[in-house]
Amino acid sequence: REKTNDRRGIAVRYMLLVYAEERAKANWIPAQWDNHMAAYLKFNQDLKRAGKMLGGEAFHPASQATTVRIEAAGTVPTAGPFAETKEQLGGYYMIEANDLDDAIFWAAQIPDAKLGSVEVRPIMEFDQ
Repeated sequence: REKTNDRRGIAVRYMLLVYAEERAKANWIPAQWDNHMAAYLKFNQDLKRAGKMLGGEAFHPASQATTVRIEAAGTVPTAGPFAETKEQLGGYYMIEANDLDDAIFWAAQIPDAKLGSVEVRPIMEFDQ
C-alpha cells in the first residue's frame, strides 16, 4: 500500500487518546454495555481492515492508577490519576495515518468520542 503524508512521503503514526467520564457509564444496564462494546468491536474491525491499526488497549478505571513524582526526598507514588478531571483516559489506539485529516477521521469513529473526547497526537519519529 502506498504511504503518503509528511514531507518525506511516509505515513505518520498517531496516538488516539480516548477520554470519557467514567461516572457516566457507572449505572449503565447490561444492554447499554453490550451496544457500546459492539460499537468498539466494529470500530476495531474497520480500523484493522483499513490497515491503520498498529495497537491499542483499554485501561482499568483511573481509581486504579498510580502517579509517580520525583521530589527531593525521592520517588513519591500517589494513588490515583495525575489530576482531577471530568474525563479520564480510558485507553488508546496507535494508528498509521496518511495525514492529520485521516487521523481525525478515525478518531471520530471511536465510540467514546460521543461521550467524551479523543486527543490526536502525532508520534515523534527519531532516526536511528
